[in-house]
Amino acid sequence: MWSSTRSLSDHPVGKDAQAMRTGQRQNKGMRTRLGCLSHKSDSCSDFTAILPDKPNRALKRLSTEEATRWADSFDVLLSHKYGVAAFRAFLKTEFSEENLEFWLACEEFKKTRSTAKLVSKAHRIFEEFVDVQAPREVNIDFQTREATRKNMQEPSLTCFDQAQGKVHSLMEKDSYPRFLRSKMYLDLLSQSQRRLS
Repeated sequence: MWSSTRSLSDHPVGKDAQAMRTGQRQNKGMRTRLGCLSHKSDSCSDFTAILPDKPNRALKRLSTEEATRWADSFDVLLSHKYGVAAFRAFLKTEFSEENLEFWLACEEFKKTRSTAKLVSKAHRIFEEFVDVQAPREVNIDFQTREATRKNMQEPSLTCFDQAQGKVHSLMEKDSYPRFLRSKMYLDLLSQSQRRLS
């Protein structure tokens, strides 16, 4: 028999029930926080917070013509620093900015001239983006991942080409059209047009 001085939480079943209630409270709190995150605003004001320059100055420099050209092609968007910044801000609202970060890391990697740096940079990119369970794992198929893993045995400037191509294609077909329809992009266009009038 339990003594009257022991509480229900001291009983093994009571401890399990208490742990379950605590876990449910924590889960509810996590769901609330995730709910807030998933309703992240998709407006132009979010974009200005991460612009490469001071936001107001950058928006003044960004012409309607430049912002409109981003819709010409995905590569035009990627060739413009404000386009990359706007697309990155949009991908953050979708929790998929790792695709763009990987693509940019590969572009930077291709400029590597030192053989010693090339090997260490290649392994760092692989461990961060390509390896299974990588902290910012990109969405590529098994064959591409394995081909890239083989390339790591003797890294070269082209070792990520296949994976980078797959990620580029995924962003171009999936995220890029959504970006062009997003409130963020449409707000940006209307703000740049208002400055002209």
